Amino acid sequence: MIRVGLVDDQSMVRVGLAMILESEPDIEVCAEASDGAQAKDLALEHQPDVMLMDIRMPGVDGLAATREVLAAAPDVRVVILTTFDDDEYVYEALRSGASGFLLKSADGDTLVNAVRVVAAGEALLAPEVTRRVIEKFATVGANPELGPGAITAPDLPHVPSAEAIGDLSTREVEVLSLIASGLSNQEIASALFVSNTTVKTHVSHILTKLGVRDRVQAVVEAYNSGIVIPRP
Repeated sequence: MIRVGLVDDQSMVRVGLAMILESEPDIEVCAEASDGAQAKDLALEHQPDVMLMDIRMPGVDGLAATREVLAAAPDVRVVILTTFDDDEYVYEALRSGASGFLLKSADGDTLVNAVRVVAAGEALLAPEVTRRVIEKFATVGANPELGPGAITAPDLPHVPSAEAIGDLSTREVEVLSLIASGLSNQEIASALFVSNTTVKTHVSHILTKLGVRDRVQAVVEAYNSGIVIPRP
């Protein structure tokens, strides 16, 4: 069973989320909290696999609560829920260590899939913002003086430095670059003419060597370190 914790200041939202999730045979809602201040205690006491976290709450908001939860219970995976399709919220959610970002307007199937994807160790961003958000976040993170959307030497072939690459193999750098382009494991397998299992192994090695938890954080690290350069 995938254990899910719900943190939202609106009780009707929590009821709706719980009804959708608990209709699935492999998901259970193990605990609920009505504000961010309770999130850390929820995580420590109930150890959910996934925590669905509202971003705007009185007192301790979802971003601050995410940082507290992950500091206290790093194995919990947080998916940020919001009604606001605003890049800044996504940037801050990623900086806070969230594994996913999903709009509350998403349908039930999308919500359930998001929980399963994140519980399986993947990362999830709303399709509306995935590549745009990762690239802009990474660019601003690496070059804050350039502003959103800034591109570094787009017309030149990019060769990452040995320091940036670190322990990554040539194939792992290639896989990481394809992940940063928004490709799924299956798409990467097709592009490299290898099996899906082989890609999963490469991804696992990449996460371990970079010291990150999931694909989104790996992509951010790739941009920030200079392994990958954001493109238009």
